[in-house]
Amino acid sequence: MKILIAPDSFKESLEALDVCNAIQSGFSQVFPNADYTLLPMADGGEGTSAVLSYVLGGRWKEVVVHDPLMRPITAKYLLLPDATAIIEIAQACGLHLLTVAERNPVIASSYGVGELIADALDEGVKRIIIGLGGSATNDAGLGMLTALGIAFHDINGAHLAQGGGELAKLHKINDTNLHAKVADTVFEVACDVTNPLCGQLGASAIFGPQKGACLQQFDDLDKALSHFASVRGSSHQDCQEVAGAGAAGGLGYALMSFCDAHLKSGFDTVAEVTKLSQHIADADLVITGEGKLDAQTAMGKVAGGISQLAKASHKPVIAICGSVDGLKPAQTSQFEVIMPSIQKVDTIENVLSQAYDNIETTAVNIAASIKLGQNLK
Repeated sequence: MKILIAPDSFKESLEALDVCNAIQSGFSQVFPNADYTLLPMADGGEGTSAVLSYVLGGRWKEVVVHDPLMRPITAKYLLLPDATAIIEIAQACGLHLLTVAERNPVIASSYGVGELIADALDEGVKRIIIGLGGSATNDAGLGMLTALGIAFHDINGAHLAQGGGELAKLHKINDTNLHAKVADTVFEVACDVTNPLCGQLGASAIFGPQKGACLQQFDDLDKALSHFASVRGSSHQDCQEVAGAGAAGGLGYALMSFCDAHLKSGFDTVAEVTKLSQHIADADLVITGEGKLDAQTAMGKVAGGISQLAKASHKPVIAICGSVDGLKPAQTSQFEVIMPSIQKVDTIENVLSQAYDNIETTAVNIAASIKLGQNLK
């Protein structure tokens, strides 16, 4: 039996490769002679560069950049032999870099992302793949673009400070000092959401609360981002509505508007690079998973994407997750089995720390059920 194990990471507990190992460890206790292929996956968010490093190799480069509150930190990105850089924006402006008390998208900056991009450009790369996801910012790329040389002025000619709230003061944009190598570089954006820049489904309204914004703040931020787009000009008006423009607090819009970036599903990007469809076609059983299966699973997330590819190849697919929340019958029918892995009611700290053991135990139970079914025939 050929078993493909291709999960996403379990946020805040296990990287995707660790999830692969836990599932294989469990299944091997029941099917020790099965042929296992481990293919850790990602959707453009945190962990994407690690997944691509596992598949493609390359070398990591560490850079001192600024975090969302403009404090110096060490971040890293992946350099591939073909002059491609893989950058995760969460390395520089990730929500995980802040305590809950520090979260404030009105002042949080994406400046460090621009520093990572500038370093990659100085390395001579010709292509940059940027994974959007997990950001603490809602500045539509104000910080990132400032680090790349663009100047943003208020009506008095003063430079804007950092943070999405500053965009409400924007009067003029001067891009004459944009990093010279931007124009000669292909930017591809791996995006795990489909939200536009503004509006009820935009960056501020949907993601502002988890980044620390209150109701009034994300309404103000939405207006500030809309004002930014209007100052940018009508020639870039369509970028606001592109699916993914609102990703990472509007970094999707900034990269399209100023770097001529192409937005693509993060899952599709990783699936293409890892030759996922071919691996699924070669397997007898596909096992995927992620921390929580919910309504977003079918919206560009790993488990939903894998289930669609598996169905197209007529291969059974099992999903192992930490929990299930609000899935409709049409969504659960994508999988032959959905199995939550949490074994008992416990504190969130214990649940996260026990993720490997819980996933392994769940895999053992699923494998035992499959073997029982075989024996009952």
